[in-house]
Amino acid sequence: MKQLTGINNSSFKSYVLVTGGARGIGRGISLYLANRGFTVAAVGTRPPDNASVAEFVRELKEANDECSYIQGDISSSDDRRYIIDEFYRRYGRLDVLVNNAGVAPTVRADLLEMTEESFDRVLGINLRGAFFLTQYAAKRMIADEPSGAPRMIITVTSISADVSSTNRGEYCISKAGLSMVVKLFADRLAQYGINSYEIRPGIIETDMTAGVKGKYEEKIKGGLLPIARMGQPEDIAKCVYSLASGLFTYTTGSVFYIDGGFSLTRL
Repeated sequence: MKQLTGINNSSFKSYVLVTGGARGIGRGISLYLANRGFTVAAVGTRPPDNASVAEFVRELKEANDECSYIQGDISSSDDRRYIIDEFYRRYGRLDVLVNNAGVAPTVRADLLEMTEESFDRVLGINLRGAFFLTQYAAKRMIADEPSGAPRMIITVTSISADVSSTNRGEYCISKAGLSMVVKLFADRLAQYGINSYEIRPGIIETDMTAGVKGKYEEKIKGGLLPIARMGQPEDIAKCVYSLASGLFTYTTGSVFYIDGGFSLTRL
């Protein structure tokens, strides 16, 4: 097992759980960390024998044979408990929880046409699921013996946390809620040496944005972003890696914008 080096130059092992970890941004995070010595369990809703998942797990284990995959749906109370308990069964402790799992509306509907079903589905996964998974994980983490590894909860939100998109309002609401979840856990868990961070990605090239890639590329060509390209999952993974490595331990509740400069106020 590769030993990681923290800010105090001491070596440590770090055990990381990444939700939504087998595709898109989560896949990028999982593989990036695994290739740098972290032991990662990636969570996804698809079964392990799914061809895409099996290929991902092969890559994950090539990077670090201790890594693994856990099937589970964070919108389910039973699955949330199973995910955390199974992680502890395999590894004995949890150092870093990466809340990345999330969905977009099945249909992008105008705000005045949004259905209750769509609202409940998106918030049930993105906000409710992430909150109660974090709540249960935090209780387990508080009981862990200190290991020397940095301990934290990293939540991937979106620029949609404070940017209006009226054809996917439920998504924006879910991300805005998650932003407050980060602050609440930062406040509550600091006394236990567990930090809480928010990463706000901008326009990232994944399967979630594939259907609107052309539209975004045109906007970027028109000057939407100072850094004139769509982001890649690895851009988010690098931020997670910096945090998980213990480079920002004197901060909690902080927001890291990985958005190509979208949030920059320009005249």
